[in-house]
Amino acid sequence: MMLWPSIALLSFVTLQRLAELVYARRNTAALLARGAREYAGAHYPFMVAMHAAWLIGLWLLAIGRPVDPVWFGLFMLLQGLRLWVLATLGERWTTRIIILPGAPLVRKGPYRFLSHPNYAIVVGEIAVLPLAFGMPLYAAIFSVLNGIILAVRIRAENACLKQSAT
Repeated sequence: MMLWPSIALLSFVTLQRLAELVYARRNTAALLARGAREYAGAHYPFMVAMHAAWLIGLWLLAIGRPVDPVWFGLFMLLQGLRLWVLATLGERWTTRIIILPGAPLVRKGPYRFLSHPNYAIVVGEIAVLPLAFGMPLYAAIFSVLNGIILAVRIRAENACLKQSAT
């Protein structure tokens, strides 16, 4: 049994998520300083808890499991798409719903094709990473939990964006 592939992949994802939290926190502070407001934050602790449980559970259950190269490749493709979203949104990317009054909606990059490409990528990641470790039940359980949270979040975000556009 080889431990290093699973440890390397989980370390990559963990470090990526931690770096994104730092980036999001910096962007959130900058946006709030420019007059932006946070909306619909009640679901946020549940979203953070679900993502943390997903990652912690993978650390507990996936170590030492082989990494399927096809699912790994798909996961890495999703990482490229994730970077595209982050680069497109730049300073406006956060993990919270932050609305800057007067700022137009982003309609370039992946936002030309989908209104919420980041969420589509997260849906893929939540399922694909466990599948890379041969854990379909884990992928299904967290996909359902993520779907519930995203249903709340997307509804709230769309309402906030619609209200700010009027």
